[in-house]
Amino acid sequence: MNADKLERFIKKQKVSFICSVDESGYPNVKAMLKPGKMIGIREFYFSTNTSSLRVKQFQKNPKASIYFYCKGLIKYTGVMLTGKMEVLTDQNTKDMLWRRGDTIYYKEGVTDSDYCVLKFTAESGRYYCNLKTESFKI
Repeated sequence: MNADKLERFIKKQKVSFICSVDESGYPNVKAMLKPGKMIGIREFYFSTNTSSLRVKQFQKNPKASIYFYCKGLIKYTGVMLTGKMEVLTDQNTKDMLWRRGDTIYYKEGVTDSDYCVLKFTAESGRYYCNLKTESFKI
């Protein structure tokens, strides 16, 4: 699968799913808005609450996956990326991802202590379309 084609596909999706690992070793999935920023198909940035369960899980175990899909009338396409998730709380990163309207989620604005950024770095992936799958390295 062509990386540019994958990037275009991911950018079109409105929802993403992030997966963490809990303290018992089980996967946990959460629907999120699409990434606030992407650098190719290697780096993805999401905003979230510092107090969230996911943040606590990623701080203990950075193994993660993210998933994007599109279901048409007949065709289903999905992309899963696996890698590591970092929790970033530095002000430069928070400023970089902040969007007007984010105060809906973070009342104190860009400096809200309950606002942080999740940075996902992809290592490999799987692409599914038309009953075919393809694994790839990043």
